[in-house]
Amino acid sequence: MNPQYIAETTKSPAQAVTDLQAVVKQHGYGVLHIYDLQATLASKGFDLPNACHILEVCNPKQAAAVLTADMGMNIALPCRISIYQDGGKTLIGMVRPTVLLASLSQSENLKTIAAQVEKDTIAIIEAAK
Repeated sequence: MNPQYIAETTKSPAQAVTDLQAVVKQHGYGVLHIYDLQATLASKGFDLPNACHILEVCNPKQAAAVLTADMGMNIALPCRISIYQDGGKTLIGMVRPTVLLASLSQSENLKTIAAQVEKDTIAIIEAAK
Protein backbone atom coordinates (compact mmCIF):
# COMPACT_ATOMS: atom_id res chain seq x y z
CA MET A 1 0.00 0.00 0.00
CA ASN A 2 1.23 3.44 -0.91
CA PRO A 3 1.94 5.38 2.32
CA GLN A 4 0.52 8.50 0.66
CA TYR A 5 -3.01 9.20 -0.48
CA ILE A 6 -3.04 11.80 -3.24
CA ALA A 7 -5.96 13.01 -5.33
CA GLU A 8 -5.89 15.43 -8.24
CA THR A 9 -8.39 18.28 -8.53
CA THR A 10 -9.19 20.75 -11.28
CA LYS A 11 -9.61 23.48 -8.65
CA SER A 12 -7.07 26.18 -7.91
CA PRO A 13 -5.12 25.64 -4.70
CA ALA A 14 -6.97 28.55 -3.05
CA GLN A 15 -10.38 27.13 -3.96
CA ALA A 16 -9.34 23.65 -2.84
CA VAL A 17 -8.28 25.06 0.55
CA THR A 18 -11.63 26.83 0.95
CA ASP A 19 -13.59 23.75 -0.05
CA LEU A 20 -11.51 21.43 2.14
CA GLN A 21 -12.15 23.62 5.18
CA ALA A 22 -15.91 23.32 4.64
CA VAL A 23 -15.80 19.56 4.11
CA VAL A 24 -13.63 19.01 7.21
CA LYS A 25 -16.38 20.50 9.38
CA GLN A 26 -19.05 18.34 7.73
CA HIS A 27 -17.09 15.25 8.81
CA GLY A 28 -16.76 16.28 12.47
CA TYR A 29 -13.19 17.46 12.17
CA GLY A 30 -11.77 20.92 12.63
CA VAL A 31 -8.96 22.88 11.02
CA LEU A 32 -6.44 23.86 13.68
CA HIS A 33 -4.05 25.77 11.45
CA ILE A 34 -3.24 26.44 7.82
CA TYR A 35 0.34 26.94 6.68
CA ASP A 36 1.03 28.72 3.41
CA LEU A 37 4.53 27.46 2.68
CA GLN A 38 4.95 29.57 -0.44
CA ALA A 39 4.23 32.78 1.53
CA THR A 40 6.29 31.68 4.53
CA LEU A 41 9.34 30.89 2.43
CA ALA A 42 8.94 34.15 0.47
CA SER A 43 8.97 36.06 3.77
CA LYS A 44 12.33 34.39 4.51
CA GLY A 45 13.75 35.30 1.10
CA PHE A 46 13.22 31.96 -0.63
CA ASP A 47 11.16 31.45 -3.77
CA LEU A 48 8.87 28.44 -3.92
CA PRO A 49 7.43 28.43 -7.44
CA ASN A 50 4.40 26.29 -6.56
CA ALA A 51 1.55 26.89 -4.13
CA CYS A 52 1.69 24.68 -1.04
CA HIS A 53 -0.83 24.82 1.80
CA ILE A 54 -0.78 22.44 4.74
CA LEU A 55 -3.91 22.10 6.85
CA GLU A 56 -3.69 20.60 10.31
CA VAL A 57 -6.98 18.82 10.93
CA CYS A 58 -8.26 17.06 14.02
CA ASN A 59 -11.22 15.10 15.28
CA PRO A 60 -11.21 15.70 19.06
CA LYS A 61 -12.83 12.34 19.88
CA GLN A 62 -10.27 10.39 17.84
CA ALA A 63 -7.35 12.47 19.13
CA ALA A 64 -8.41 11.86 22.74
CA ALA A 65 -8.71 8.13 22.05
CA VAL A 66 -5.23 7.98 20.52
CA LEU A 67 -3.65 9.95 23.35
CA THR A 68 -5.48 7.96 26.02
CA ALA A 69 -4.17 4.75 24.49
CA ASP A 70 -0.61 6.06 24.11
CA MET A 71 0.38 9.61 25.05
CA GLY A 72 3.56 9.20 23.02
CA MET A 73 1.48 9.29 19.85
CA ASN A 74 1.18 13.06 20.24
CA ILE A 75 4.10 13.23 17.82
CA ALA A 76 1.78 11.96 15.06
CA LEU A 77 -1.02 14.43 15.71
CA PRO A 78 -2.77 16.38 14.30
CA CYS A 79 -3.43 14.96 10.83
CA ARG A 80 -2.04 17.00 7.96
CA ILE A 81 -3.65 17.40 4.57
CA SER A 82 -1.64 19.21 1.92
CA ILE A 83 -2.91 21.09 -1.10
CA TYR A 84 -0.18 21.86 -3.56
CA GLN A 85 0.76 22.39 -7.17
CA ASP A 86 3.15 20.07 -8.94
CA GLY A 87 3.71 19.67 -12.65
CA GLY A 88 0.89 22.09 -13.43
CA LYS A 89 -1.61 20.07 -11.39
CA THR A 90 -3.34 20.81 -8.10
CA LEU A 91 -3.07 17.88 -5.72
CA ILE A 92 -4.54 17.10 -2.32
CA GLY A 93 -2.60 14.59 -0.28
CA MET A 94 -1.74 13.13 3.07
CA VAL A 95 0.27 10.40 4.74
CA ARG A 96 -2.11 7.53 5.47
CA PRO A 97 -2.81 7.48 9.24
CA THR A 98 -2.66 3.66 9.23
CA VAL A 99 0.88 3.75 7.86
CA LEU A 100 2.02 6.55 10.14
CA LEU A 101 0.69 5.01 13.35
CA ALA A 102 1.85 1.52 12.36
CA SER A 103 5.38 2.89 12.08
CA LEU A 104 5.14 4.14 15.67
CA SER A 105 3.04 1.53 17.48
CA GLN A 106 1.79 -2.04 17.14
CA SER A 107 -1.29 -1.40 19.30
CA GLU A 108 -4.41 -3.05 17.86
CA ASN A 109 -6.55 -0.30 19.42
CA LEU A 110 -4.53 2.38 17.62
CA LYS A 111 -4.77 0.43 14.35
CA THR A 112 -8.56 0.53 14.62
CA ILE A 113 -8.60 4.27 15.34
CA ALA A 114 -6.13 4.97 12.53
CA ALA A 115 -8.26 2.99 10.07
CA GLN A 116 -11.32 5.08 10.92
CA VAL A 117 -9.38 8.36 10.70
CA GLU A 118 -7.97 7.26 7.34
CA LYS A 119 -11.43 6.43 6.06
CA ASP A 120 -12.66 9.85 7.23
CA THR A 121 -9.76 11.83 5.79
CA ILE A 122 -9.96 10.06 2.44
CA ALA A 123 -13.67 10.91 2.34
CA ILE A 124 -12.79 14.53 3.16
CA ILE A 125 -10.24 14.71 0.35
CA GLU A 126 -12.58 13.07 -2.14
CA ALA A 127 -15.45 15.41 -1.23
CA ALA A 128 -13.22 18.49 -1.48
CA LYS A 129 -11.63 17.67 -4.81
